[in-house]
Amino acid sequence: MSQQVTTAKNAEKKPVKPTAHFAGMHAQITEALNIAEFGVPTQAQPLAQRGVLIETSRNRLTLSTFDFWTAVSVTVPVGTPVAKGYSLLDFVELKKALAAMVAGETKTVAARTPVSLAADLLATEHITLPITTLDIHEFTHPPQAVPAMATMDAREFLAQLNRVLPTAGRDETLPTLTGVQMTLEGEKLTMAATDRYRFAVAEVPTSATVKPLEKPLTTLIPAGILAPLAKRLKSYDGPIGIGIIENGKDVVARATVSMGDTTVTIRPLEGSLPKHSSLFPTVCDTSVTVDRATVVRAAKKCQALIKAKGDTGMPVSFAWDTDGTLTLAPRIGTTDDQARTKGMAIPSTITHGSADTLQGNALALNPAFLLDALGTFTSNTITLHIREMKDGQTTKPVLLTDGPDMVGQDYRHLLMPIRLDLTK
Repeated sequence: MSQQVTTAKNAEKKPVKPTAHFAGMHAQITEALNIAEFGVPTQAQPLAQRGVLIETSRNRLTLSTFDFWTAVSVTVPVGTPVAKGYSLLDFVELKKALAAMVAGETKTVAARTPVSLAADLLATEHITLPITTLDIHEFTHPPQAVPAMATMDAREFLAQLNRVLPTAGRDETLPTLTGVQMTLEGEKLTMAATDRYRFAVAEVPTSATVKPLEKPLTTLIPAGILAPLAKRLKSYDGPIGIGIIENGKDVVARATVSMGDTTVTIRPLEGSLPKHSSLFPTVCDTSVTVDRATVVRAAKKCQALIKAKGDTGMPVSFAWDTDGTLTLAPRIGTTDDQARTKGMAIPSTITHGSADTLQGNALALNPAFLLDALGTFTSNTITLHIREMKDGQTTKPVLLTDGPDMVGQDYRHLLMPIRLDLTK
């Protein structure tokens, strides 16, 4: 009996011969590999995890990679035998070999070069060579992708994602804050990110692909995964699908973003962000609409002057004089220096409240955070919603929106002001 068990175990560990076969164009295969690379770990052990699993059959090639956080599956139409085939090949070697095999050719010729794989033999019309195979027994297969529960326009999704990404935290000791929280509810996907000093929320309209959800579904995706993914997919213009599975009994939480025959399945971070509904104000004392381009120019000048004076870490300050004129100036030097500093004038309009609440008061902000926030807006003007000016300044978070309203916007950005010492 013992000898039979040993024999069975040895049989299970017997190396699996590569059997994948396909024939396609160089550009097809290279583009698919470029997307699959997103799920290839650089230092993971075992070595097999750094491979790409190639599955072929019925004129379809599927490339799969998995770095334990992100699983990528890319399917492309190519010529294959009817029978299924599998090969686990060294990803880096395969990609470099593909590039080397068209060395000396023009981009056009290289793109149209026929490429074939027979088990582990990569070939063009000019050259054939074997690619290193890896032990498929040691390869942890990717989790199953979550079917799309809703779809949305790719341009809108990526535009809104890029607005919240700069706000995600970078402090790895606070891992929850390094993610972008996505909530699928009704006919919208809400994305939110915060680093404690700023908070951005964006909404994307969606179309359900399944029956209406019984409850909102939420996932927290690492911003470090989403940022390069957004860059990689910036040329994609088809519909994007999203599916979310939350933690449950015998269920592993994951989220899948799908683009045609490509799926990216991500393991979420643990925890959740603070509820933005309780943090974002719905009423304010004063709303001020400003010219965005002018504020950007002024903020860049102020930031450069702070650096030139060696006062790194000092804020920029919006100030309203007794006539209601708004200026932006760097908050640097002594009290006397600050009194003599004249800021750049900012065209502005009071859209809510009275200018009386602003006159003689200041709003101090981190210049880098202000510029990040300004860069996420696309309109010519933005509105600052300011609360409770007290003792010459406000210490309440300031809400930035495209339009004059505080609610009903598809994107909102909250900035924490810097408390000034006005006693000196």
